[in-house]
Amino acid sequence: MEIILSSLFIFFGLTLLVVGGEFLVRASVSLSFRLNLSKMVIGLTVVSFATSAPELLVSINAALDGFSDLSLGNVIGSNIANIGLVLGITAIISTLHTDKDFLRFNWPVMMLLSIALYFILKSGGKISRTEGFGLTSFLIIYLWMLIKKARRQQKIKELTQEIEEIDEKLGESSAVKIIIWLLIGGFSLWGGSELLIKGAVDIATLLGVSERVIAITMVAVGTSVPELAASVIAALKKEKAISLGNLIGSNIFNIASVLGITAIIQPIAMKSQQILTNDIFWMLGFAFILIPLTFLPKSYSLNRYKGVILFLGYASFTATAFL
Repeated sequence: MEIILSSLFIFFGLTLLVVGGEFLVRASVSLSFRLNLSKMVIGLTVVSFATSAPELLVSINAALDGFSDLSLGNVIGSNIANIGLVLGITAIISTLHTDKDFLRFNWPVMMLLSIALYFILKSGGKISRTEGFGLTSFLIIYLWMLIKKARRQQKIKELTQEIEEIDEKLGESSAVKIIIWLLIGGFSLWGGSELLIKGAVDIATLLGVSERVIAITMVAVGTSVPELAASVIAALKKEKAISLGNLIGSNIFNIASVLGITAIIQPIAMKSQQILTNDIFWMLGFAFILIPLTFLPKSYSLNRYKGVILFLGYASFTATAFL
């Protein structure tokens, strides 16, 4: 009975996170239009931050409640899920095509941040406030470079598909509606993160596994559900190409903004050594393997067979986590 109740906490927590994230995106975009921000800036910054809100709220709440392994596991597991699960399933449904920006810009930044996270945890076993400021500062520089690059190339849609999805009608929303959306989004995200953390900790206790295992599997997949749903729907409808850069961008945001901002509010201590000796190497491995998969045997594409490789890799990661 207890495990059913805990599972319901997780289910309703994830539902609230999805709802809260959607309302926060609407409110943020509407507010940005009223502040006369360009559509490009909104897509590259505001939408990216808003869609990272579920991971951010879960990580902050977990760190404040003393469950720091949930914070780290959530981000590391989400980054693995974005490539192994989301990218794998999407490639199985429809071949993905990449461009040179992936190799020259997006992938190197993701690898640099992933390696930096490894050395930060290895050096002190935690992410301090100073390191949190460092990660957040790196994100600001990354966003500045992204916007500058987009303006120079005048090919904004190649850098972010979110811009195509921005509804300009949101700029006509009234101030009252924006406030209501912000309240709904904020409350849903807070309530969802509380329920998700409670359910995850309870299930970990009942099953006799660590918080870390639940974080890198169930919680991580849960906070990646919006990306998975959007990618699968777009692939099924063949409405537009799924940009590999978008998922890479999500991984960059997870490390730089989610862990960076969380560490500024509450330093994140690494309780389980397996995060450093196992999980982070899976994350680095999934990030690195994108290069040979993207260029061999056919360059700049991820077909069904490559998607199967990524998905099987993710299944292996999940199995070994519980073993």
